[in-house]
Amino acid sequence: MKKALKYIAVLAVLLIASASAYTVELNEYAVVRQLGRIVRIEDSPGLKFRIPFLQTTEIISARTILYDIPASDVITRDKKSMIADNFVLWRVTSPQAYIRTLNASANRAEERIEAAVYNALKNTISSMNQDDIIAATGERMTSMITKEANSDIGQYGIEIVTSQIKILGLPSDNESAVYERMISERNNIAASYTASGASEAQKIRNKTDREVTVLKAEAQRQAAILRAEGEEEYMKILQEAYNTPEKADFYEYARSLDALKESMHGENKTIILDKDSELAKVLYGN
Repeated sequence: MKKALKYIAVLAVLLIASASAYTVELNEYAVVRQLGRIVRIEDSPGLKFRIPFLQTTEIISARTILYDIPASDVITRDKKSMIADNFVLWRVTSPQAYIRTLNASANRAEERIEAAVYNALKNTISSMNQDDIIAATGERMTSMITKEANSDIGQYGIEIVTSQIKILGLPSDNESAVYERMISERNNIAASYTASGASEAQKIRNKTDREVTVLKAEAQRQAAILRAEGEEEYMKILQEAYNTPEKADFYEYARSLDALKESMHGENKTIILDKDSELAKVLYGN
């Protein structure tokens, strides 16, 4: 009997210990209830304890969850139809609100997320023209939709980390026409840029031509000034050379010698002179 009581006591202790201890994993919330009422929420991993048989524990994932939203039609501000296919990454941020509003149901949460994202997508697309939407597709569009969707979804204790557009395309019946129009518009823009560049290039050439003309005129003016100064200096030298009879005779004599020296180049050394020429006078010693 004593052994049986001992075994019963040990079993009771084990049952109480197993009923009071529980483990919280990483990226989990442990919601502890007492008589159906939430008394605390554990969000740090490790071994935890509760009052056995009186308190119960509910585990809610805190991981980021991927939800692929079905494609939907949206209308742009200029009344063009587009097909949007996107996905969201979401997570629970407030377990109390998540339980109170959605009863901790992931399916109900994704229904609310789908509605919130569709409304945000519709409002964003309807405020922009089709060309602006195509140009903004990427981080800018993602940020706009995510921000607006979170303004509606926060009351449920969940957060949309990002709402990313996978495909934002055109209905097949008018896709070709839209692309051709966009190509035509881009070609017009390119032609405008080309014409503008050609105009600027012509302005630069005209300015350069004017500058070259001014520089050439200035150079010619300076050359004329230098020639005039040289001629003036030459005339001064001649004036000094001829200002007395002796200087005039010596200058004529020197010039005659230079002319004679120049005439003696080459193989033919025969010179025919007038008897009254200065060279004849030099050769005859007159």
